[in-house]
Amino acid sequence: MEQALTFHLEEFEGPLDLLLHLVSKNKMDLYEIEITTLIDQYTQIIRTVQQNRMELASEFIEMAARLVQMKSYLLLPKSEEAERMKQELTGELIEYNLCKQVAAQLAQREQDIGCALRKPMEIEQDMTYTLHHPAYLLRDALRNAMGKNISRKPPTQKQFDPIVTAPFVSVGSRVVFVLRNLVAGKLTKLQDLFQKSDGRSQTVATFLAVLELIRAGRMTIEQDETLALNNRRKKE
Repeated sequence: MEQALTFHLEEFEGPLDLLLHLVSKNKMDLYEIEITTLIDQYTQIIRTVQQNRMELASEFIEMAARLVQMKSYLLLPKSEEAERMKQELTGELIEYNLCKQVAAQLAQREQDIGCALRKPMEIEQDMTYTLHHPAYLLRDALRNAMGKNISRKPPTQKQFDPIVTAPFVSVGSRVVFVLRNLVAGKLTKLQDLFQKSDGRSQTVATFLAVLELIRAGRMTIEQDETLALNNRRKKE
């Protein structure tokens, strides 16, 4: 009389784990699995468990469907598909078994490693603040912390004059300046275009003029910042 198969699927990590257990229970060789017996036992387990648990994990049901399909091919004489599916399943079980063996060895090594801990050392801390600061810094810090920043005076006309009265220099005028000086041979390096006495507007306009000339292909800059004119003939 056959013994009823009773399993709790929670004990297995997946369908391959259950199949591997059935192989071990039937004392089969992984390389010579009696695939029909294995399929019958697996599907019987899933069918029995599914009657009581509708929320059965889908991966177990998917493997059951795969095994039923394999069994249908095995019933055919000399089925190449059945042999292919059998070899594929056998390979998966062998690989899974090797992974379990390696995992068990690693777990054993972890248990053999000693681990010693000690209570953290208590460090006495001196909370005395020993730095010295001028009184006005402490006052400003206190006001900032209280949200009472020192009111700043509005800027004077003298501060605005350099900005408002600054001359406007157009990019076009600087393009003409750069080309004329290049033709005359007065400019050989990029730094010759910029002088410390130049205003901000003139410096920015000169820089934009150089970029425009490079973009238009009228001028090139070598690695050592040497300037050169590009003489390109228009293609007819």
